[in-house]
Amino acid sequence: MPAAEELTVVREELPDGAVSSLDMASLMLCAYELGDWINQSAEVAEYLYWKSVVNEDEEVKRLSKKFADAKELFAECERFGRFHPDYNAAKDKVKQIESELGRIECVSRFKSAEQAVDEMLYDVSRLIAESVSETIKVPGNEKAGGGCGSGGSCSCGSGGCG
Repeated sequence: MPAAEELTVVREELPDGAVSSLDMASLMLCAYELGDWINQSAEVAEYLYWKSVVNEDEEVKRLSKKFADAKELFAECERFGRFHPDYNAAKDKVKQIESELGRIECVSRFKSAEQAVDEMLYDVSRLIAESVSETIKVPGNEKAGGGCGSGGSCSCGSGGCG
């Protein structure tokens, strides 16, 4: 990524001697320029390439349809919880089709490229936040820890295991 030019902040003198905080137009121009740099990156090019390959792959289309149907059946079973007679079979079917999709090369490469773009965007967000203050929190896409009533001892993620 090219070196970022220094942001020119236009400060306006206010009547009482105070200064306005930031010229939003300049900030937006810089943000769009940063977006253009990101869109021109190798990571985004790779992501867009594999996205188009995935969208055109007939096997992926066929399995995606099966996956959507299986998810719909599972959602119907899930309404009644794990006590529905077909709950486990429907859940296993969704996992099996999802696994089949993941074994297709273009899908796995697409997921890797998507992860690379996500990491780059996180890194950029973190750099921006830390340039303001090192104590600012930057959200990531990791799953939050805890589960089972947020006691932290269980990591099942169901939110209700006693």
